[in-house]
Amino acid sequence: MHARLEAIRDTVLARNPGEVEFHQAITEVFESLGPVHDRHPEFLEAAILERLCEPERQIIFRVPWMDDQGRVQINRGFRVEFNSALGPYKGGLRFHPSVNLGIVKFLGFEQIFKNALTGMPIGGGKGGSDFDPRGRSDAEVMRFCQSFMTELYRHIGEYTDVPAGDIGVGGREIGYLFGQYKRITNRYESGVLTGKGISWGGSLVRPEATGFGTVIFTGEMLKTRGLSFDGQRVVVSGSGNVAINAIAKAQALGAMVVACSDSSGYIIDEAGIDVPLLRQIKEVERARLKEYGVRKPGAAYVDGGSVWDAGATVALPCATQNELDGDAAAALVRGGLLAVGEGANMPSTPDAVAVFQQAGVLFAPGKAANAGGVATSALEMQQNASRDSWSFEHTEQRLTDIMVGIHDLCAATAEEYGAPGDYVLGANIGGFVKVADAMLAQGLI
Repeated sequence: MHARLEAIRDTVLARNPGEVEFHQAITEVFESLGPVHDRHPEFLEAAILERLCEPERQIIFRVPWMDDQGRVQINRGFRVEFNSALGPYKGGLRFHPSVNLGIVKFLGFEQIFKNALTGMPIGGGKGGSDFDPRGRSDAEVMRFCQSFMTELYRHIGEYTDVPAGDIGVGGREIGYLFGQYKRITNRYESGVLTGKGISWGGSLVRPEATGFGTVIFTGEMLKTRGLSFDGQRVVVSGSGNVAINAIAKAQALGAMVVACSDSSGYIIDEAGIDVPLLRQIKEVERARLKEYGVRKPGAAYVDGGSVWDAGATVALPCATQNELDGDAAAALVRGGLLAVGEGANMPSTPDAVAVFQQAGVLFAPGKAANAGGVATSALEMQQNASRDSWSFEHTEQRLTDIMVGIHDLCAATAEEYGAPGDYVLGANIGGFVKVADAMLAQGLI
């Protein structure tokens, strides 16, 4: 790491003790930025990195709500509004027991660069709560969301901060949050949240966008070696919205997706994952993945273990941060792995990334490969602002164009800075330069 950057990084880490995921995200970006600071010393002189690593605003609040037994429950809510140099803060809300300030800051920091890469006028932010919607009734989820929005509403708006969904926050939760926002403000402000239902301001392709986008980006990487998804053996971690739609898109392009997972274990189905059955189990019934093994002849459910043991030529980690470690990466490489596309945020550990890069595996970091979700959220904002709606085909083409553009920007930036094929460096520098230029132009803010 560049000595000056290392000193800045160490100061940032000391100011934010114990935030392991945030430290990891900071270090990963800083390791790429030496060449850009050699070329642009004005960024150092203006303390762009020091400012970029300090959120513009951090909001922490209490969320009291009542469960179905009449007991009062207390959770903690967060919204980190990280950087607005390119536009209003934009980033999802995550409802999961693991959520804490450090995780929200890591996600928000990544979001700055991800949003910049899309070319859309959106800044970076993230939020959520340690509330777990799994196993809760619709009425409990509604009461929690209403309490959460009762505080959050005063900090958001279509020109200020536009949340969306993330882990644990789907169409149901967005609906309850939007309803409470409308109730409190007496405004039908469609652009205040994205991921809305199609009949009340949502965008076609938004549910599919992150998974589709990951596959599109990975497909562009494969093209650089004269390959495609056709005939590839694909393993996907997770079985939520992103994973399911990545599976669907990969199979539509001719891949054989043989495995996916949840927090308890994984399914291996050598005949190819049955996407309609998977959707029924996970999205309609909200059941555990082991049900797939019960209902699908020839499929096997493995309790515990690692989905990466199934072996693949293309791996799509779509579950959560740091799920794919160095040992799993080495095993995948030995089995003939060609490419990795991160559908989740930072799902590969630093050791795993090093293994992939040293082996010459095509590797797409999440800030580039999973930008399709936020890109389509920005398209939803466009439609809301113009009181318009677009067809599925038109929106999917816009998504495809954006993801191809992100791939090409990352590839060209890596080439420009002397590291051809290094999509991590390309994504970090490509996103950073856009934000840094805007921050310089706007003065000391």
